[in-house]
Amino acid sequence: MSASSFLKALKAEGLTVVEVGDWRDHNRNHKGAWGPVHGVMIHHTVTRGSAATVEICRKGHESLPGPLCHGVITKDGRVHLVGYGRANHAGLGDDDVLRAVIAEKALPRDNEANTDGNRHFYGFECENLGDGDDPWPAAQLDAIERAAAAVCRHHGWNERSVIGHLEWQPGKVDPRGFTMASMRERIRDRLK
Repeated sequence: MSASSFLKALKAEGLTVVEVGDWRDHNRNHKGAWGPVHGVMIHHTVTRGSAATVEICRKGHESLPGPLCHGVITKDGRVHLVGYGRANHAGLGDDDVLRAVIAEKALPRDNEANTDGNRHFYGFECENLGDGDDPWPAAQLDAIERAAAAVCRHHGWNERSVIGHLEWQPGKVDPRGFTMASMRERIRDRLK
């Protein structure tokens, strides 16, 4: 999907979208291919404050250059587009998980990190401390559901094409504070 189609799909799903800088051309494509894309990955940011979170996800940091995702979903439910193309969000993950996502089957346990996820997943970073105590407002959960559903609807995917970072890469815990099973149920219902 083109950047314009991505924006249109998100808006068609009823989301409030904020376009940040040169997001359409802000990517890491010079480091490798983006695509074929097979799914959507959900993360939490371990940050506080929407403006700072968006800035970090757009620019990255010393050890990991941005963009760190395609869209940042803030506590108020807005989706801030910070990049389009290859983004530093997924890292290496389990090839068995990727095969399950492509086949839209139940996920196996992730037990290795041998496949480039930045190539194969759209990424949404969600503003949250990730400590299990920081709340997930209803508006934010609704936006996560809608954003993932928008991408799935465009590609003709079902809810099994949406995974959490913790399901992709051993040792990751995000998103913490809700289950991906419950989010996939919400996405499934929205896609009906």
